[in-house]
Amino acid sequence: MSWHPRYRSSKFRNVYGKAASKEKCYDCVPITHSVHDNHFCAVNPNFIAVVTECVGGGAFLVIPIKQTGKLDPHYPKVCGHKGNVLDIKWNPFNDFVIASCSEDSTVKIWDIPNQLLKRNITSPKKELLGHAGRVILIEWHPTADNILFSSGYDYKIMIWNLDVKEPVISKPVKILDAHADVVLSMSFNTDGSLLATACRDRKIRVIDPRAGAVLQVASYKSHRVNKVLFLGNMKKLFSTGTSRWNNRQIALWDQNDLSVPLLEEDLDGSSGLLFPIYDSDTHMLYVVGKGDGNIRYYEISPDKPYLNYLMEYRSHLPQKGIGMMPKRGLDVSSCEIFRFYKLIPTKGLIEPISMIVPRRSESYQEDIYPLTAAAQPALTAQQWLNGVNKGPLLVSLRPGSGAVNSIPQNLEPEPLTKTTDVSQQQGWGGRMLLEDKQKPREIEDGKKQLKVEEKSPKNEQTCLSNCFDIFECPPPKTENELLQMFYRQQEEIRRLRELIIQRDVQIKQLELEIRNLCTDTGSN
Repeated sequence: MSWHPRYRSSKFRNVYGKAASKEKCYDCVPITHSVHDNHFCAVNPNFIAVVTECVGGGAFLVIPIKQTGKLDPHYPKVCGHKGNVLDIKWNPFNDFVIASCSEDSTVKIWDIPNQLLKRNITSPKKELLGHAGRVILIEWHPTADNILFSSGYDYKIMIWNLDVKEPVISKPVKILDAHADVVLSMSFNTDGSLLATACRDRKIRVIDPRAGAVLQVASYKSHRVNKVLFLGNMKKLFSTGTSRWNNRQIALWDQNDLSVPLLEEDLDGSSGLLFPIYDSDTHMLYVVGKGDGNIRYYEISPDKPYLNYLMEYRSHLPQKGIGMMPKRGLDVSSCEIFRFYKLIPTKGLIEPISMIVPRRSESYQEDIYPLTAAAQPALTAQQWLNGVNKGPLLVSLRPGSGAVNSIPQNLEPEPLTKTTDVSQQQGWGGRMLLEDKQKPREIEDGKKQLKVEEKSPKNEQTCLSNCFDIFECPPPKTENELLQMFYRQQEEIRRLRELIIQRDVQIKQLELEIRNLCTDTGSN
């Protein structure tokens, strides 16, 4: 069984979950009571969005990620739907654009301002009309800009091109009519050329979304699937569901042969749904149980036994939904490799849970932070629709490497920051891809910024370890918040001093090597 493996070497063998302190949680949040099996939460490095209870329609909250503590009961909402909101997803390439779908059969795209909300947002940027029933799922394309997938109770998956000027779009670019029942889950492979779906008819399908062709179908009777997930470039699918005896079950499939699963295991007899979440950078798989407080995590390997159980995070507080922070929003100084945001409706609480690799050193750990997906698209919408496939652009998470956060559309694009030679060597490949994709005007702005930074080196360190601008933090309102900000600044100063000391040691070592080389040359 995968939870009783033989000893194997792994740098993630001792990963543990750490819940945030009460001060870093989001309290008094009116979390939705909807019974749909969705995450109900979406997170990016700037905001956390959560579906909420609302009288006379559907709404969700958008809270700045730094605004922890008790939420004002009159905090503004995003409320333009006529029915309950069922799913929300941030645009992966723009942290200030979010999509929502609802029981009112519509999908809406919203612009979120780059400051605290002062009033309710009721007018969407775009409205997508096409479904004949409630819309329960939405997914952004992983590499193409402005491509959105939606699925509803009309059993259809619709593909939308948002790269148009019209505020109301009533005709999708493609309709996938390959299901006989409601689609419960959608997942893309790495470059977005394939789509895996789980349907209420208990079948898994692998679909070519542009051609509309079903490439593979799994109808394994002893596994009733609820959620399905592509495992990156592993050529494998992972699904969660129930067995014939209603035990919660997981299964692993070969992407090219869905006749029989490679692995099938019963976990427990609980009735709650299992949400699978995969981190393609570390090859770690997280299985989050709805209705309980457990998060199981595994390491995926290309060879047998494929699924290697690592550990289980346990809590007595049950979760209704879960949000995931993108890798570019993690705190790399504390060796954080993943972060969940756990919805606890019984307490009106959103609790961050950090998955941490225990390391003594506070310096950047390159071995646990490989190049990760950037916040810039690899393709335009039209390129993808024309049949072009391309993997995601990659960046390094090393602090100061630049090009980590997405660029809001309502602001001028920020130029690339100056990087040291060491950081350029570590993340060179991914950033070169980003530089190739930049527009000429952005490149010129970047050159001007480099000249300014050469004149004023003190401006180089304006970014905290989680790549969030310190000047965008909300001002402290109480003495306690002021003390917390003071301690954060002290910690940042201490970390920067350590970096300076490390640089001084490296400089002295290089000077010594130069002297030795000069001495050897002189003696010869």
